[in-house]
Amino acid sequence: MSADATGPGRVLVLLDGSQRSLEVLEAAAEMAQLRGSDILGLFVEEINLLRSAGYGWSREIGGSSGQPRPLTQAQLESRMLALAEQARQALEKAMAARGVTQRFLSYRGHVPREVRNIAGPQDLLILGRSGWNRALGLRLGSTALAMLEDAPGDVMIWTCPRPERAGTIAVLASANGDADRRAIDIAATIARQKQYSLLVLIPTEAEEPAPEDLHGLQPEGVATRTRAVFPLSTHRVSQLLKEERVSQLVISRTSPLFRNTAVESLLASLELPLTITA
Repeated sequence: MSADATGPGRVLVLLDGSQRSLEVLEAAAEMAQLRGSDILGLFVEEINLLRSAGYGWSREIGGSSGQPRPLTQAQLESRMLALAEQARQALEKAMAARGVTQRFLSYRGHVPREVRNIAGPQDLLILGRSGWNRALGLRLGSTALAMLEDAPGDVMIWTCPRPERAGTIAVLASANGDADRRAIDIAATIARQKQYSLLVLIPTEAEEPAPEDLHGLQPEGVATRTRAVFPLSTHRVSQLLKEERVSQLVISRTSPLFRNTAVESLLASLELPLTITA
């Protein structure tokens, strides 16, 4: 079921019925229109969660009462069916309003595995940074982390940006020329569509980028600025993004931040959408 590697790819939206997952639909519709892609909504009934509800000692804790109560597999299956239907209706309504072609698929299995089986290298996967079980927090969920590392194509982790942060799309460059060009092309496309400026963050060994560091980093048709990231650290990147009031960040998996397993701490410090390019 993967997309044709030669085609434009689809926009895949991972839905779980939580408010956070439904918030991504507007962003997904926008990206589908930008790419000229169809939307595929995915709902995965987590098999491990269903299995855990089959034990006689299984309990759930009331969100408002804080009281434990029995939880059966039948109850959980019923809830998941209701959540899937809610997600399907929300997807249909959001895409109809935008005139975007959409399909909805529901599976039972392990979420990262099912997504990897469906997604292709040309697809863009969009999901919220946390699911229903972290609906009150901003910490990056385990599914989002798994997809950042293992999805075959690009991944967008959606967080509604703060209203005051509008006008700049940032891209964090790396030492990989091809990967940099692809990440910058994606960021520039978003910037043009939104009529935003583009900020290219360049990891350097000095406080100002050398002339050779700027080669090929100035896309056409969008106002572009560059800033050095020195020293390269999650703290410095986060600081620059806040200083520049960036509303969205694009970063390649070839970034040194990935090699240093620092992406989770970077995301924990940010409240803005993030696109990871393959």
